[in-house]
Amino acid sequence: MSAVARVSSLLIPISPITLQHKISEVGDLFLLDSYNQLLSLPIVDNGRAVGVISRYELMKIFLQRYGRELYGNQSIGQIMNTKPLIVESSQTMQSASEYITEHIHFPIMEDFIITDKGEYKGIGVVLHLLKAMERQLAKHSGELAKAYKRLQESQAQLVQSEKMASLGQMVAGVAHEINTPLGYVRNNVEMTQQLFTQAQELVSVYDTLVTTLYSEEESDEVQLQAQLNDIAERSAVFKEEDSFAEMQDLFKDTLYGVEQISELVLNLKNFSRLDQAKVDNISLNDCFESTLVIAKNTIKHKVKVIKQYGDIPKIPCSPSQINQVFLNLLTNAAQAMPTQGNVLLKTYADEKCVYAVVQDDGSGIPKEVLPKIFDPFFTTKPIGEGTGLGLSISYKIIQQHGGQIKVASQQGKGTRFLISLPIAPKKAAPPPAQGKPNE
Repeated sequence: MSAVARVSSLLIPISPITLQHKISEVGDLFLLDSYNQLLSLPIVDNGRAVGVISRYELMKIFLQRYGRELYGNQSIGQIMNTKPLIVESSQTMQSASEYITEHIHFPIMEDFIITDKGEYKGIGVVLHLLKAMERQLAKHSGELAKAYKRLQESQAQLVQSEKMASLGQMVAGVAHEINTPLGYVRNNVEMTQQLFTQAQELVSVYDTLVTTLYSEEESDEVQLQAQLNDIAERSAVFKEEDSFAEMQDLFKDTLYGVEQISELVLNLKNFSRLDQAKVDNISLNDCFESTLVIAKNTIKHKVKVIKQYGDIPKIPCSPSQINQVFLNLLTNAAQAMPTQGNVLLKTYADEKCVYAVVQDDGSGIPKEVLPKIFDPFFTTKPIGEGTGLGLSISYKIIQQHGGQIKVASQQGKGTRFLISLPIAPKKAAPPPAQGKPNE
């Protein structure tokens, strides 16, 4: 890339949203595959960028109790960021990088908008700009040391950005999964309310009859007979429809749906908790199960999961970080499958370590690419579909836990990752060799 490379080379021509879009509509857009890698969407009015909305802001709304019902029909303009990052397509990478570095907020939760003479053209990803800058500066040996220092200083923010992108996709998937039980819970409550109203009316008629019978005044036989007939008709309908049995079934279904929602929310809380430094004694089997619940929406139509869990001891580690590693590997396995395939999740242990295997029968990794897969920013995916940080972060997490991660792959047959974590804490291990893992 030349020194005069322009920002236009990073342009992703995403259709913008408008001020007329509702919050719930924009939330659904983030579920589309074409927007998977975007942290935010641009908001355009009459060809001009007027704001931006991030996954994070929508996540805060949808995770509130009844958030979608309370805010879903409101205009997106009410919650958008009215001061988005805007870069002209004619700007150089250098000037755009300086502008974004000066104005961006950390952690990175938004992409930047690209315009041509003020008119909206598309969107650019901050990580792609940083990667382009890295390649450009690498050609100038005099600036190489400075570029390396900048990359080191921004590493924490880049890692956080990758986590936010993963969390955004994860929350969108969980929200989709919650909507199913929530829908029939709401339907059951409405049906139960109707049956309860019928029961109230029947009790009211009985109450009127009792009042008439205990009245000191002489009862009107015609009126009394009419009340008895009314009670008989209502009771016959109630018995014929078996309304009380139906209400019991509705209550059971509703409780089951609430339990499903509760399980999803609990797994989301356990998966994404922010106390990353906290270390617990956990089982890798539990980590796999928690990750499968969170990743369900991503893998359910493509992946058949085969579980071979062993009787393994609990080990001291950070659950949220290990979950992140498993989520990265499961997501990569699903993306490696053109249509459908199998993923094997296996655990076992020896005297020193606990092992976790994630093995797929997808497209595999080319031999010449295999040594690079743990390098920061390296990705074989097209622009907009991968940051090149997922496996790099996973490698560092396992290394920080004193473990190793090895990979073996064959094109057309699949890929196998083997993670080993020490039963007793120890210092970080040296970088693992890449090759066929031995059990």
